[in-house]
Amino acid sequence: ETLSATNPCAEEPLPAFGACNLGSLNLTAFVLDPFTPRARLDHGKLREVARLAVRFLDDVIEISRFPLMRQREQAHRSRRIGLGVTGLADALAMLGLRYDSEAARTAAADAMRALRDAAYEASVELAGERGAFPAFDAGQYLERPFIRRLPARLQEVIRRQGIRNSHLLAIAPAGSISLLAGNLSSGIEPIFGRETARHVLDSEGRRRDFRLTDYAYAAWRARGAGGGAPPDVFLDWRAVAPRDHLLMQAALQPYVDGAISKTVMLPHAAPPASVMEIFQSAHELNLKGCTVFREGARRAIVAGTTALTMPPVEGAHCYDIERECD
Repeated sequence: ETLSATNPCAEEPLPAFGACNLGSLNLTAFVLDPFTPRARLDHGKLREVARLAVRFLDDVIEISRFPLMRQREQAHRSRRIGLGVTGLADALAMLGLRYDSEAARTAAADAMRALRDAAYEASVELAGERGAFPAFDAGQYLERPFIRRLPARLQEVIRRQGIRNSHLLAIAPAGSISLLAGNLSSGIEPIFGRETARHVLDSEGRRRDFRLTDYAYAAWRARGAGGGAPPDVFLDWRAVAPRDHLLMQAALQPYVDGAISKTVMLPHAAPPASVMEIFQSAHELNLKGCTVFREGARRAIVAGTTALTMPPVEGAHCYDIERECD
């Protein structure tokens, strides 16, 4: 394959006519005893669900009707899937961890490592049942740096019977599905805000504003603790330094064979030089991709409840949900 670009959201490098089925596991569903000193992530259940998800995504390839024959051929040749996570920041809050802490990055990496190993185990089992992906070449495949970092036992089984899917892991933005799952923090992004407003156009083109509460914050308040000050684990994107955005992505990248969709949010007053520093840091950390978004460069679709309507930024090029503007 020749890879020259990713899909639009940057979580999956793809060849011409390539495709990838994406799925995200909601990490908050695996937190036991949230908001207590006993809070922990159930790695056993995470591995169990990851194995099921791999089979599910592989089946999607079989039943999909591709618009073009070349798309079908490419998808079946490599059988790419992209299993990832969402709700990371909310799960960390429920574990009592600040998003920008070393402990949070360690917990996130441990979860992603468990998901990686379970996904590869499931794909190897599928290869034994249904055959390896058609383009599989054991000699070349086992020499890839990512594959050489897998546990030795997995590498040996791959050598003997192959693997069903060429790629298994990707972390997508997961914005819409996270909203449907109770307004989770999306993908691996920080909590956008404890309480926010979302601007939506209805079927007749009228704008409607919806007030939303972050999933983990709502769960914390439901425990009867809403009368006190929220703990600092509910920090939003404004409290997360750009470097800490990148460090979280770097903690997870070694366990993702695809790529990671990640946006570094900057305040409107951020100077152009800060953008260059972010991209340089991303390169130094060996990240596969990085997106930078400056607050106010586009009229908000999601905003803090104290700013339901964000005025256009003078001189900015933006797309307004009501009209296009220069």
